[in-house]
Amino acid sequence: MQALAYLNKYLYKYKSHLIWGTVFIIISNLFSIIPAQIVRFAFDLIKENIDLYFLYKGFEADQTIYWIFTSAVIFYGVLIVLMAILRGIFLFFVRQTLIVMSRLIEYDMKHEIYAHYQSLPLSFYRKNNTGDLMARISEDVSQVRMYLGPAIMYGLNMITLFVMVIGYMFWVDVTLSLWTLLPLPILSISIYYVNNLINSRSEAIQRQLSVLSSFVQEAFSGIRVLKAFSREQDTVKELKQESETYRSQALKLVAVEAFFYPLILGLIGLSTLLVVYIGGIQVMEGTITPGIIAEFIIYVNLLTWPVTSLGWITSITQRAEASQARINEFLQTQTDLVSTENLQIPIDGQIEFKNVSFVFPDSGIEALHQVSFNIPQGKTLAILGTTGAGKSTIANLICRMYDATQGEILIDNRPIQAYHIGFLRGQMGYVPQDVFLFSDTIRNNINFGLAQPSEEKMLQAARDADLYENVMHFTEGFDTKIGERGITLSGGQKQRVSIARAIVREPKILILDDSLSAVDTKTENAILNALQRIMEKRTSIIISHRVSSAKLADHILVLDEGRVIQQGSHESLINQEGFYKDLYERQLQIEDSSVTE
Repeated sequence: MQALAYLNKYLYKYKSHLIWGTVFIIISNLFSIIPAQIVRFAFDLIKENIDLYFLYKGFEADQTIYWIFTSAVIFYGVLIVLMAILRGIFLFFVRQTLIVMSRLIEYDMKHEIYAHYQSLPLSFYRKNNTGDLMARISEDVSQVRMYLGPAIMYGLNMITLFVMVIGYMFWVDVTLSLWTLLPLPILSISIYYVNNLINSRSEAIQRQLSVLSSFVQEAFSGIRVLKAFSREQDTVKELKQESETYRSQALKLVAVEAFFYPLILGLIGLSTLLVVYIGGIQVMEGTITPGIIAEFIIYVNLLTWPVTSLGWITSITQRAEASQARINEFLQTQTDLVSTENLQIPIDGQIEFKNVSFVFPDSGIEALHQVSFNIPQGKTLAILGTTGAGKSTIANLICRMYDATQGEILIDNRPIQAYHIGFLRGQMGYVPQDVFLFSDTIRNNINFGLAQPSEEKMLQAARDADLYENVMHFTEGFDTKIGERGITLSGGQKQRVSIARAIVREPKILILDDSLSAVDTKTENAILNALQRIMEKRTSIIISHRVSSAKLADHILVLDEGRVIQQGSHESLINQEGFYKDLYERQLQIEDSSVTE
């Protein structure tokens, strides 16, 4: 139960629901116990009146006795029905407090987990599968809700009913009560041993469920690749294997539960037999009345469901404990991206790297080594290099997706750690290398980073990204739904939407991470001409494989294996032997050959 202790703060928050729910449970149980006593009185009354009726049969008094007997039976019957109605009303109140409480906590938990996910760095997402993240916020939270709602409700009902019923039983007859409760120690020992089995098998089920979720999510995300390589049948076989593992683990848990429930019912049945046998002996001895036997049978029946539900409650609690342990594992993961001063001030855009090195925490690969450069406010830096040279890592460090392993990054001569992360990123426009678009309209994708979207700014951003004419050819224009991850758009169109989304914010720092790789040379020139105007008085970083993009920059940085091998202006670099000149000449030849063709 240690993992479930995390939920105490929610139980305290909704303590009024918990308290009133407990009160309503006690009242409803009171209305279920009172009828047992009424039955005892009615049972004894019937026996006495039948004997009295036969004694006076044939005399005038027999009709009077019959009328009194009938009236008493009807009165007790109406009283029992009234108790049942009142119990039903308070059971409704129980559900309106405790079950509602569980739904409110479920709502709060999902928001807490999602908000915590948002605060974690990119390294967390590199280590964990999306399907596993989704399983913990959906399946695991649902298991915890079952504990917070039904398990607590039936658990409180079981405890209060046990205390009240056993108290009444001992008040009526101690000897018969002891015999009736004799099977309970056996039940307690059984629950103790079965709990461990249920817990371990519940944890295995939840782990396998995460594996299944991750597999299915990845298959759906990469459906185009699966179809292109005709791997549908192979993935079906793999899913069948994982599902078979899940089925096997689930059946192991069912086997335990299948043994548990009959055991409980058998012990309850034994209690009923003991009531009838021992109670019958006491009736013959004249120590109790037959009505007490009827009352005790009702008490045993009242305890049947709570005791039977004990196994179910145990199973739910153990599953919830396993799920909450998995949730706590992520909630206890803290981000190492902490702001030292939480500065929320507008930036000018000056960027300086001082001997910055970076090693990926999960893989140990060094992406940057002793990189230094300075970008004055309003100037443009181009970063070129081969794949894996560390270009995108620089962009991620500026956006503070990671912190540098060594060295220092300054924004406006202040350490980047001094700024409030959200406020700093809010002043940046970032076009990532791996374009991600949301399953929404083009308009909403462009306006994604704006708190108060402007139609005029949105249209201008679309024109600057050379997107406007394409969109106007669509039937629904900017209200066109683009599907999951922008699947209905071409690669170039997706990149241009991403560019428009970055520049519509009018950022102080604009980062273009290989954002023109999917467009042709003509479109690239059109976008670059528009960007040249946009980048005026704005600090810009252009990451590219193409020299044509780098020519716009005031300063060019050439990386190789995380190290700066060349830097300078375009004119200075093409006049010296090295990577930049070779790349420039190769791309110039390719452009000339394409024009000739």
